[in-house]
Amino acid sequence: MKNLYLLLVLISSSLSAQFAWTPIPSIAANLNGQRFDDVFFLNENLGWAANGYYAAVYKTTDGGATWIQQVTGATLGGSHYFRNIEFLNENIGFLGTLNGKFYKTVNGGTTWSLVTNFSTNPAAICGLDAVGTSTIYGCGAYFSPAYIIKSTDSGNTWQYINMAAYASALVEIYFINENVGFVSGKNANGAVILKTIDGGLTWATLYNGYIPGQMVWKLQVLSGNTNVIFGSVESVSPNPGRLVKSVDGGLNWISKVAPEVDIQAVGFVSENHGWMGGHNTGFYETINGGDTWVNTGVGSNLNRIFFVGNIAYASGTTIYKYSDPNLSVADFEEHARVPLDIKISPNPVKDKLNIKIDFLASDHVVIELYSSSGQLIKKLMRDTIDTMSTKNYTFDFSYPSGTYIINFHTNTGRQSVKIIK
Repeated sequence: MKNLYLLLVLISSSLSAQFAWTPIPSIAANLNGQRFDDVFFLNENLGWAANGYYAAVYKTTDGGATWIQQVTGATLGGSHYFRNIEFLNENIGFLGTLNGKFYKTVNGGTTWSLVTNFSTNPAAICGLDAVGTSTIYGCGAYFSPAYIIKSTDSGNTWQYINMAAYASALVEIYFINENVGFVSGKNANGAVILKTIDGGLTWATLYNGYIPGQMVWKLQVLSGNTNVIFGSVESVSPNPGRLVKSVDGGLNWISKVAPEVDIQAVGFVSENHGWMGGHNTGFYETINGGDTWVNTGVGSNLNRIFFVGNIAYASGTTIYKYSDPNLSVADFEEHARVPLDIKISPNPVKDKLNIKIDFLASDHVVIELYSSSGQLIKKLMRDTIDTMSTKNYTFDFSYPSGTYIINFHTNTGRQSVKIIK
């Protein structure tokens, strides 16, 4: 159902003159730069937004003019990070988290119940897509392993599909219909996009970036022309992030440098006019298919760009709307994202690498070692953080003298530290 209403009434030539991105009013201020990970609309008026770190769901019935908070992680019990939200209709919806918990509502989000009838419980749901009247797909996890969940009866029963044969981590899922769809993430060779034509029974690789450590974070299939596919490739410095694009259904791909390394959100209204953003700063626009990008200066920390009718929404440091530029923008407060407190000792490193991280809440962390040129050397570890805590890690460092990059990927973003041996 995602993008089912993406009718592309948004004509690129007229949008620039008539529309603009603005923060929409009346949703709670998002403190400390902890972003809204997802936004979803059933129509131009009815929508939901999910804040990640503060684990809160908001609902609007007037196109974002006003919002009500429906649920928080605390009311569901325990620590939560809300990653995504998706609805089949105005009553039945699903809420994915990064905490091994997956929720369903049957009353429009007023109350949520924990889904437990999986053969294998998914560690996290990073992507969701509702298609048709009763089918819902999900995928995970960005920190591995790779799997898909599927229901064809509005979430009453579920399949768990192990995707280890195709990928090591999955982040995004998108279906054109109940049988034909795409999923993206990474495998041992790098960023990957897969396609199925039989409802997830079998998969074929459409794209592989062949730079280990990169992953395709978000996908978009252009409404009205399903041969046009966009993907955002999140990278690790000094390798740039990428926009990948196919105009023949995934047979061939064009790769262009994205405006950020940690690029995540992607959304286009035509083959040439679109936007990208990510964990660092910037809300970028292109009108030439990604050859050049301009920072709109509107916002930051984007994770999702979502189209409905002749309106677009984006989730980031707050929720943004692409519509009448005279829309009120009151009552917003934005801050830079607060990075993890990471200490590495000694630096220069000798034979042991010691890392101390202060986690402010439950989290996940993937620690990877890269060369100074951005080549993945080794995945050092993946860890699940159950509560606010300080963690200490020690690794043998039997590598030649030189400069290295330690990359930390958590629920709230990526950051890197340069070390010397």
